[in-house]
Amino acid sequence: MGRLLSVNVGLPRDVLWQGKTVSTAIWKAPVNGPRMVRRLNIGGDGQGDLAGHGGERRAVFVYQIDSYLYWQKQLSRDDFVYGQFGENFTVDGLSDSEVCIGDRYRIGNALFEVTQPRVTCYRLGIRMNEPEMASLVVAHGRPGFYFRVLEEGEVQAGDEITQVASGPEGMTVSEIDALLYKPGHPRDRLERALRIPALSDGWRNSFETLLAQAGNSGAVTGNAGLTGSIGSPPAWRGFRPLRVSRKVRESDNVTSLVLEPTDGQPVAAFLPGQFVVLRLESASVPTLLRSYSLSGEPSTMHYRVSVKREAKGAASGYINEDLKVGDVVQVSAARGSFTLRPGDTPVILMSAGIGVTPVLAMLHALAAEASTREIWWLYGARNGREHPFAGEASELLKALAHAHSHICYSSPDPEDRPGIDFDSRGRLDGRALEHLDFPRNGDFYVCGPSAFMNDLTAAVAGLGVAPDRIHTEMFGAAPSITPGIAASQHRPPHLPEGRPGSGALVSFARTGLAVRWDPMFHSVLELAEACDVPVRWSCRTGVCHTCEAGLISGSVSYQPSPIDAAADGNLLICCSQPSSDIVIDL
Repeated sequence: MGRLLSVNVGLPRDVLWQGKTVSTAIWKAPVNGPRMVRRLNIGGDGQGDLAGHGGERRAVFVYQIDSYLYWQKQLSRDDFVYGQFGENFTVDGLSDSEVCIGDRYRIGNALFEVTQPRVTCYRLGIRMNEPEMASLVVAHGRPGFYFRVLEEGEVQAGDEITQVASGPEGMTVSEIDALLYKPGHPRDRLERALRIPALSDGWRNSFETLLAQAGNSGAVTGNAGLTGSIGSPPAWRGFRPLRVSRKVRESDNVTSLVLEPTDGQPVAAFLPGQFVVLRLESASVPTLLRSYSLSGEPSTMHYRVSVKREAKGAASGYINEDLKVGDVVQVSAARGSFTLRPGDTPVILMSAGIGVTPVLAMLHALAAEASTREIWWLYGARNGREHPFAGEASELLKALAHAHSHICYSSPDPEDRPGIDFDSRGRLDGRALEHLDFPRNGDFYVCGPSAFMNDLTAAVAGLGVAPDRIHTEMFGAAPSITPGIAASQHRPPHLPEGRPGSGALVSFARTGLAVRWDPMFHSVLELAEACDVPVRWSCRTGVCHTCEAGLISGSVSYQPSPIDAAADGNLLICCSQPSSDIVIDL
């Protein structure tokens, strides 16, 4: 038997944190008398970030008075008030080590079901004035948990809490929390967790991904349940010298480089769709780092990258004008999760401009295995002069038994032949898709300019294609994830304000920025933010892995230590500091 000690509510408010405005509803205050509990929340309550909080399976957050006492001792504090941890219900009893997912409880006139542990984020640290609090509640096994409201009704402080049913697998909140966040994800426990009907969809998806990772025969590391990505470690650390064996003009504005090992030893096979980072060094130009998709056929003897000449592009200008056959460039191992999925489902390859490169590698792989899958090649260019790989793609499609092609030219030249060089005038966009009878049950791979990708992914989703069937690759930095932070004026990446640092060189490969480390920053994340490099994060203390990124070269240390390690060849930027010069895939 437990007891409801306090009902706490609060609406979103803006708070100032590290010079930023944060929207949060983590400040909850006790209320007197009965409150109506509805399907989505309690009367007078709200959530500031509906992507991470709220919804039917996260309607009411519960925290225990014994955890209050625990943290008072651990943190040497005596200033806690009800609602301190952002909870709606402060309870006596219902320990995380005893309550199980799927347990049902009657409180007042309402009926509740336990659905998941709390997913902690940085805002708990703000509320507690303890920056590492998101990590501490996981490390110490005291996350608290969420209720789903099965029967709406009134509750109030003093109500008894009566258990009316037990979860089917008897897995406690603490056990489920550790199964996702802490090292070691036993297959049998993952299978048990997935048999609990009450488990929320987000946790279910994470456990399904971890189960798939556990069944992968390759050397897979990291926590796929948090990153959603199952992949093998990069074939080598840092950079390897490769020599330019051929340089091919593919169109008016695209040049390919064929790169072979200088030592004659094979390079590692890559997955079609992956990319490499090139470090370009010359007496005439400063060191340049750029990411390029591999565009050629599967091979262990050479790599091919294809580069579009940009009007003011330092790297593309150097590659087009100065780099010669026989020159040596430094190349990272292949990386990336935008890869061709095995199976027998239809494959729809959709690209525009230089976005053709990763999907061309996929087409090569399909042709090499004489795939019998239904394959659609959809491509958009301005005209024939700016249409790279036209003949190459055409020959590959001829080698496939069930291939279809549709080429769009937005501004064809007079010599471009309709029905021969291209199929329709205009852009490859959502409107163009309406006239194409491609299968909706396939895997869709989309790459190109950001406006093109936004339009095509929305159009495909609008046709009823499941989100997990739509795969995208974006050149340049990925969109930021900064939950709760108010939008501000976007600035291009730049050196941080103030006196330059004198420490290790931190290079952001996708951004093209290299910055000396200064210990005034607590983490690589803070340095990136000071430079307006686009970043992705949530907990900021090494729990959620939202910030995980590729560590192309160099090494880092951690403070605080992550709850679970990043995958081999990756780092968590939120709690890492450079131990040497580093290159990051950001």
